[in-house]
Amino acid sequence: MTESKDPAYIVYDGDCPFCSRYVRMIRLREAIGNVELIDARSGDPRVQALMDRGYDLDEGMALVDGERIYWGDDCINRLALMSTASGAFNRMNALIFRSATASRLLYPVLKAGRRGVLTLLGRKKIRDTI
Repeated sequence: MTESKDPAYIVYDGDCPFCSRYVRMIRLREAIGNVELIDARSGDPRVQALMDRGYDLDEGMALVDGERIYWGDDCINRLALMSTASGAFNRMNALIFRSATASRLLYPVLKAGRRGVLTLLGRKKIRDTI
């Protein structure tokens, strides 16, 4: 992780039960310190800034660390590399997603599940709410 004055932040879909639980369970604060969690539906100006740069937050969450942006499968891979090994969830997450190849192959499955759940819950796409 690069050193920066600003804390790293993760932009995720707060209406997605999977996304919300995931970002809370990976225990990044224990591993790297201050990291901010930003709901993509919150109206935070950093959300629009990411979308203006071409990051489709309906298709993937983003980790912003200084000038580096990790999105989608790169984001979950990076988060797995940065998180602690404490707890069963973090060990499983690390086992699966520390591999860039596994992250790339499994991320579309995760996205499809997310899309299905959001549809069943009647939730709009992020881009339709901001």
